[in-house]
Amino acid sequence: MLLTVSNLSTSFPVKSSRFNAINDISFSLNPGETLGIVGESGSGKSVTGISIMRLIQKPGRIDRGQIMFRDQNLLELGPDDMRKVRGKKISMIFQEPMTSLNPVFTVGEQIMETLNQHMKLKPKEAKELCHESLRLVGIEDPERRMEFYPHQLSGGLRQRIMIAMALICRPDILIADEPTTALDVTIQSQILSLIKSLQKKLGMAVIMITHDFGVIAEVADRVLVMYAGKIVEEANVNQIFDSPKHPYTRALQRAIPRAESRGKRLYSLPFMVPRAEELVGESILEQRWISLESDLKNTYDEGDEIRSDQVSAKIVEVSDLKKFYPVRAGFLGKTVDYIRAVNGVSFNIQKGEILGLVGESGCGKSTLGRCLLGLEKADGGSIRIGGLELGKNDALLRRRAQIVFQDPFSSLNPRMKIGSIIKEALMIHRIVPKPQINAELKRILGIVGLPEEAVSKYPHEFSGGQRQRIGIARALAVRPEFIVADEPVSALDVSIQAQILNLLKDLRKTHDLSFLFISHDLNVVQYLCDRILVMHHGEIVDELSPSQVLDPSHKKHDYTLKLLSAIPIRHPRSRHIA
Repeated sequence: MLLTVSNLSTSFPVKSSRFNAINDISFSLNPGETLGIVGESGSGKSVTGISIMRLIQKPGRIDRGQIMFRDQNLLELGPDDMRKVRGKKISMIFQEPMTSLNPVFTVGEQIMETLNQHMKLKPKEAKELCHESLRLVGIEDPERRMEFYPHQLSGGLRQRIMIAMALICRPDILIADEPTTALDVTIQSQILSLIKSLQKKLGMAVIMITHDFGVIAEVADRVLVMYAGKIVEEANVNQIFDSPKHPYTRALQRAIPRAESRGKRLYSLPFMVPRAEELVGESILEQRWISLESDLKNTYDEGDEIRSDQVSAKIVEVSDLKKFYPVRAGFLGKTVDYIRAVNGVSFNIQKGEILGLVGESGCGKSTLGRCLLGLEKADGGSIRIGGLELGKNDALLRRRAQIVFQDPFSSLNPRMKIGSIIKEALMIHRIVPKPQINAELKRILGIVGLPEEAVSKYPHEFSGGQRQRIGIARALAVRPEFIVADEPVSALDVSIQAQILNLLKDLRKTHDLSFLFISHDLNVVQYLCDRILVMHHGEIVDELSPSQVLDPSHKKHDYTLKLLSAIPIRHPRSRHIA
């Protein structure tokens, strides 16, 4: 056995007591094996990884247990001995490479630092090994790339740099903590293929931490399902997908959006991962599993079919839209070229329609969405919303069109309470008379499923899914006809994602809203949207109905076929990666 974790518990202080982020967990890892750890945010997945690495920051602490690596108990090693293990024998890559890489050092300097820590090499030998490691992870021209700073690289390249740093000393174990979250499907596919091929080449074991069952299906041999710091199920990957035993595992899988579920509500968990103060004894969890087992027996298939063929008035009309950014060079900043972020795009959105817009990062999706609302000034073309032309009726258009951002935390003022954030929109646009504002505020919170007491709390006091509901509530406050939803579920757990997708469908039905739903996830878009536009290099290259997406007889653009080939699989038997 390469790694054996026994009765491991790690805690953090909460008020006057301590909260067990992981509680008495045990598992093992074999040489060359890929162990998947899956669960919602707050389940203890990442804490498990950093506990193995002995990277728990004070006042957090590992309270008890054993972490046996070969014949060594890592918890008994002193700081100097642990540094010899960390990075050389066991390495870790993190979810967001931009926050893991030092912004003031080149990537070459950071890789060299790892080498100098563990291997006594001459400068020339170290540089050659760095070049070899960068080539190993598929980075071309490594000599030049070593001189780059992290901000000069794309998200996919930064993640490759992190993998190169983690593997440069050829470790026995790689811990990958959400390495593909919020990456495009094509980049995700490349990163997973890279990790799997390097695993075979180097003979290492991998612990893959994720909330995405598609990633688990693609790479894992065995799976641990975690909830509230405990392992609730452990099985081989085929069993997890064919016959999961625990109700929590079954609930997570039922929440995954699928094309065949169109027009039906997604299953959403009737509770969230409990807060620290709620975890008193074992009774709360046992009660939840009994309740969930009963809830799963109910059917949630009843729903309103999406109106894919209904012809109605156009709410959005876009014609030959252009947005260019100048590329400047030289001492005087002369314009030498243009980045054509949006290049001659035309489309319409019907009243009550959800139009999907898919493509990789940098294709122009978000720029297009911002142009529709006047947040970016277009360089050409026309935009009409509800018959009003953008640029001539902007005050009226601000009420008719709103946006929901990808990261609600960065778009909500951290110094304002939720009530004040939503009231601000109500007062600026004079939606209701002043005496009715509080009643209107409660009504809006009720629409998005938030309790009345939310008005007195700050954004940081809410979960990611709740913050996204707040963003939607703020957009609804002005009673719009059209909403741009820019990647609203891209980084959410599958259970929270299901809640937000159900909410968007409900809003379309109850408020006759139209949406431009921007995403890089074709599975989500197929489930939710009436029509789908595929964007590539600033242009619309395909328009599809959901049924045409997976129809092999329907002719598609080469780029669309590339996106389809990278869609996460639904079962390990369908693996792209050998």
